[in-house]
Formats: sequence, C-alpha cells, structure tokens
Amino acid sequence: MASTTAQPVGNLPSGVGICTTAPDIFYLPELIFGGLVWILVASTHVIPTNPQGWVMFVSVFCFVMTFLWLVIFACGGHRNSGGWATADMVYHALATFFYLSAAVSLAKTTIDYQGDSNNFKTYQIDIAAVVFSYVATLFYFIHFLLSAIRWRSF
Repeated sequence: MASTTAQPVGNLPSGVGICTTAPDIFYLPELIFGGLVWILVASTHVIPTNPQGWVMFVSVFCFVMTFLWLVIFACGGHRNSGGWATADMVYHALATFFYLSAAVSLAKTTIDYQGDSNNFKTYQIDIAAVVFSYVATLFYFIHFLLSAIRWRSF
C-alpha cells in the first residue's frame, strides 16, 4: 500500500477574506500611505521637478494598481489560480523597487532643499512625504515577502 503525502494547496482569498489573510491585509495600509505620499508631493513645488515627477508617477501608479488589485481579489476574479499568485508576487516586488527608488530620490531632493529657509513649510511637507514613502516601501516589501511564501504553496 502506497502512502500518500498531501501537499498543501495554496488558497487566494476573496471577499472579506482579504481583510483577514496575511499578505492581503496590507492592501489598505499600502493605499493609505501611498495616497499620503501622492497628496504631500502634489502639494509642493520643488526644483528640480524630475525626482518629484518620478515620485508622483510611482505613487499614482502604485495607488491605482493596488486599488485594482484589491478589487480583483475582493471580487474573486483570480479564481484561485496559481498565475494570480505569481502576478501578485511580481507586482509587489516591482512596487517595492519603484517605491524604494522614489523614496531615495525624494530624500535626496529634500536634503538638497534644506538650505532654502524661505519655504520651511514645504520642507516639512517633503520630510513627511519621505517618511511616508519609506513606510509604504516597507508595507510593499512585507506584502512581497508574504506573497512569495504563498506563491511557493501553489
């Protein structure tokens, strides 16, 4: 008689289950902190605009994609497919890389902007945006790690 060893099968949540599972519970903090970065960077005007433009692109892109990802998972559009688990892991790896590069460039721009004492309020807003961008990076990274662990079970 041959013994059977059951392999754990991956499960992608849908509906309210996304609010209780390990990687998917990070959708809401990603949206909140990403939205804060978007709002704070949009409320300032800093020269040079190139790093600020990259930060705006990353924050808007990740906000929209995370919201779409949240809706797809909440509606069960993934149909518990392993391909969606892979796509979830790849998206969060890309978002982590994007947010880290945006946070570093925003921090560098903010440090360079420190010398302008005429716009201290803008400097404080940029500091808050830098902090929130690093927090968003952390949430995306944790989501990526937990998505990779889930992906391994498919």
